[in-house]
Amino acid sequence: MSEDTGLVRHFKAGKATVKVYRNRRRMGEAAARAAEEKMMEIIAKKGRVSVVFASAPSQEEFLANLAAMGGIDWSRVRAFHLDEYVGLPGDAKQAFGRFLKDRLFDKVKPGRVYYMNGNAEDLEGECRRYTKLLEAEGLDIGCIGIGENGHWAFNDPHVADFNDPLTVKVVELDETSRRQQVHDGVFPSLDEVPRRAITMTMPAIFRANHIFCIVPAKSKAEVVKRTVCGPISTSCPASIIRKHKSATLFLDMDSASLLG
Repeated sequence: MSEDTGLVRHFKAGKATVKVYRNRRRMGEAAARAAEEKMMEIIAKKGRVSVVFASAPSQEEFLANLAAMGGIDWSRVRAFHLDEYVGLPGDAKQAFGRFLKDRLFDKVKPGRVYYMNGNAEDLEGECRRYTKLLEAEGLDIGCIGIGENGHWAFNDPHVADFNDPLTVKVVELDETSRRQQVHDGVFPSLDEVPRRAITMTMPAIFRANHIFCIVPAKSKAEVVKRTVCGPISTSCPASIIRKHKSATLFLDMDSASLLG
């Protein structure tokens, strides 16, 4: 393991490892190094690696550093994304597939990129299509974040289900989740934020063999506290990370500020 520069402290929360870094830049660098090392390890063992990525401003530093890493043979990477808005043009700058295409996929050229289609005529059929792709490839690594309401992907508390029988589904977004998109500067107003999305479900994300959860910023301090210290419940879906066998939560001093 390469030197973990900027690490302030680390500890266990259930089975998960929590790492707190001096600032957001160091956090992004460390998460990218950890993901690179695990991707290279898996490629060496089985010849390819499947990874799902989150699309959010919280992931900017992580994605920028990962794109600059030189050790990964990206031709051996199978890439997915966690979720996508319903009804938003695929080339819109807010579309999650476009977000990852601009920041990562166009730079590193993965061997395969599997995009969700939020404009499919048959949304249930699109969910089945994406489910088959995930089942065929498996999921080695999940690179994810946490929403202000505790969501993973768009599994907001009112639709999150730790025992969901589905792998991918269409959901109605709650107002907290939609308002976060405005707070983050993704949309200029709440009225412009789509009300529905396609998302990987909680069990689908949890089935990833390794999870790297990257969560910077003061706005996430309260939900980080709930994730690390509160009950494991769908009232804060991300709290389930404490039961994962190989998960690391990467924080900066701001997001960890309520942990004591």
